[in-house]
Amino acid sequence: MNFDFLFFLNSILFGIGLAMDAFSVSLVRGLLEPGMSGKRMGLIAGTFALFQIGMPLLGWLFVRLLVERFQVLEKFTPWAALLLLLYIGIQMILEAVKKNKAGQEKDEEEADSFGIGKLLVMGVATSIDALSVGVTIDELPWEMALVESVIIGVVTFAICLFGIRLGAAFGTRFKKQAGVIGGVILIGIGLEIFIRGVFF
Repeated sequence: MNFDFLFFLNSILFGIGLAMDAFSVSLVRGLLEPGMSGKRMGLIAGTFALFQIGMPLLGWLFVRLLVERFQVLEKFTPWAALLLLLYIGIQMILEAVKKNKAGQEKDEEEADSFGIGKLLVMGVATSIDALSVGVTIDELPWEMALVESVIIGVVTFAICLFGIRLGAAFGTRFKKQAGVIGGVILIGIGLEIFIRGVFF
């Protein structure tokens, strides 16, 4: 297998497909933080991109080194994503409802509450299905698996930046509903990953 046009096209398409969950979360962050700084945008998009680079490589290693164990672990990835996203989504909805009832604007506090810990959890939750990409690229040599993963990460970074900006454009219009909308979207992503992973 060579570094030909088809290889790069497949890698880009993989990246687009895998980035959709991260795009949705980025859209939510843009809704919740319409005034987000460029540095914070880069941090969020970069975190999702790094996870999308790391997960396929981790899957590749699992397939190469621990094939039988990886197949057992793969059954649990949809459950892990569902639980993580349900927890964060429900928490977001409850916080938004509480804030709206109190009639207080706490955008800065809400932005700060989405710290590095939650960002890392979201990175895992939205990229955990990328572990399965390791199964599809296990026949590739290490260098090609690395290049494909990096392409997936670059595509994810670009798509997430777009998602944040798109969310920010609508964030000022739907300020009060943003938390509830965001929570519902995250729960929907978790259910979609679970249904796709368990039933298809």
